[in-house]
Amino acid sequence: MNDIVQPIHFESRSTNFNRLKGRLESAVGKAIGDFNMIEDGDTVMVCLSGGKDSYTLLDILLTLRKRAPIDFKIVAMNLDQKQPGFPEEVLPTYLKSIGVDFHIEAQDTYSIVKEKIPEGKTTCSLCSRLRRGIIYKVAGELGANKIALGHHRDDMVETLFLNMFFGGKLKAMPPKLVTDKGDHIVIRPLAYCAENDIARYARGMEFPIIPCNLCGSQENLQRQNIKTMLTNWEREYPGRTQTIFTAMQNVKFSHLMDGNLFDFKNMQLGAKVEEGDVAFDDH
Repeated sequence: MNDIVQPIHFESRSTNFNRLKGRLESAVGKAIGDFNMIEDGDTVMVCLSGGKDSYTLLDILLTLRKRAPIDFKIVAMNLDQKQPGFPEEVLPTYLKSIGVDFHIEAQDTYSIVKEKIPEGKTTCSLCSRLRRGIIYKVAGELGANKIALGHHRDDMVETLFLNMFFGGKLKAMPPKLVTDKGDHIVIRPLAYCAENDIARYARGMEFPIIPCNLCGSQENLQRQNIKTMLTNWEREYPGRTQTIFTAMQNVKFSHLMDGNLFDFKNMQLGAKVEEGDVAFDDH
């Protein structure tokens, strides 16, 4: 999410900020380890949108690389979609200032989306497909075998509910996947990171945030409605988002209804099923 984050000058020097930094670094390191996201010799292309999430991702990966027991390369990539008013000098200036290799890919997807999608309709689906194709192409040109995206824990939980409510599927964003053609592996190192922590970190670091004008003004997107629902739940029941996220890592096929994942038809008396009827007990 490309939220506008106002800088808080004192936070970057505070003890609380240092704890936050350590917590995020630990969470990213654990996600990388749990899912074997980055290996020795990898070239990781970090997709940098100019939003708080991708800035945080790049910054933490650069920090972790310094003390990692393996050697891997990082290259930042931004897709300039030619949105009106996009400040194209911001990212190159920032990336040069921190000394990271980068590539800016200029492709006018904005005009394509505006031409194809009627005014008032959501642009996310077409925009995502166009971006994905360009990102994969550029990764190949740069010799990157891993593509790092800035999706975090809250994005994953929101996607779970989007698919349940609007798609009739029980799926979310995986922390790691192979692209359809098998050429690259997409990773989400912020998988264990809460959006609120990322927003605080971005404020403390004073990243030069660039808002997304293409979709950011679309007030009634389904994802925004899901985000509002989860925010309200979290306010009333603190920790609920993390509990839902934990549930996504503890799936019991025998207690769902997908016959492709569990053989209900051939279940016989005496069969041992994990947890069995314990699932009906009060908790």
